[in-house]
Amino acid sequence: MPPGAPVTRGPPPTVAAPIPSAPPPAEGLKAIPLGTKVQGAPTSLEGFRSERRETQEGGRTIIREPGRIIVRDPGGRSFIRHNEVDRFRYGARDVRTEQRGNESRTIVIRPDGTQIITVNDRDGRLVRRIRRDQRGREIIIIDNSFRGPRGIGGFYVDLAPPILRMPRNRYIVEADDASPELLYDTMIAPPVERLERRYSLDEIRYSASVRQRMPSIDVNSINFETGSWEIPPDQASKLQAIADGLNRAIAANPRSVFLIEGHTDRVGSDIDNLSLSDRRAESAATLLTQQFGVPMENLTSQGYGEQYPKEDVDGPSAVNRRVTIRNIGPLLTGGSASLPPPPPGTAPPRR
Repeated sequence: MPPGAPVTRGPPPTVAAPIPSAPPPAEGLKAIPLGTKVQGAPTSLEGFRSERRETQEGGRTIIREPGRIIVRDPGGRSFIRHNEVDRFRYGARDVRTEQRGNESRTIVIRPDGTQIITVNDRDGRLVRRIRRDQRGREIIIIDNSFRGPRGIGGFYVDLAPPILRMPRNRYIVEADDASPELLYDTMIAPPVERLERRYSLDEIRYSASVRQRMPSIDVNSINFETGSWEIPPDQASKLQAIADGLNRAIAANPRSVFLIEGHTDRVGSDIDNLSLSDRRAESAATLLTQQFGVPMENLTSQGYGEQYPKEDVDGPSAVNRRVTIRNIGPLLTGGSASLPPPPPGTAPPRR
């Protein structure tokens, strides 16, 4: 794709209802020591296909499976949601939940006393994600509480495709061929077009036209077992350069947020692929934290299955099977938007 060419555009959903919240972990929110596997938790699709339950709700197909809810819109687009706090439990000293009015708070306490606070509304949607250090100082990493325009159902925005004014190989960087400096430069690069406003995390997760405002990095070299989302030990080192860049970028800007995306080829069921890609993206985010020390609260993950191929191939495709890393911090804050930026994210210490 030459500079000046538009990025492709997909159809919007036909049902404008919000995406339901994901089911909580079956065993409850408990701290899990590093290196511990949850007993009985499936590690492949075969482990829970029989537990899927499908219903028709409001003109959409809703599929519930352990840890996930999938929404299939009549227009053909599918969306998946999981409970991200589940990933934060690993390596925690304690996990507490509080109810404050219409908001629920999940507080994950690390061994060093740092707290990661996730605030959800009564419908289970993320309002804020906060890091509080041992002295009570807070940094708001994600803030969805702002007032302003929202997309269809509160999660989908249909923007005109961005016009690329940069080489294709700098807009989508292939990790295997990139130098550490190029990876880092891509992670801190500004949006490719001026932003009209700031966007919520759901709008970013579920709107390709919003995500396309940011350059990305593709990792095609991780080999998963068929139908599995566990990253084999001999594959983990392939994320070392990515982790180094992420740690450097987050050290420079503690409010940075990076989306870890999962994509598959078109082999097998589209619903299987959507679930598999979401779980693989979560596994990559977990590994980046557990093995390379990337702060978990600065990462979020999302699977897209076979919906966004890099090449139009119906069969196996190593190019389409990939993990994508994208800096979404500017999208969350409206960093270079034409509207005024939001207030600084650092809150005063609690007394």
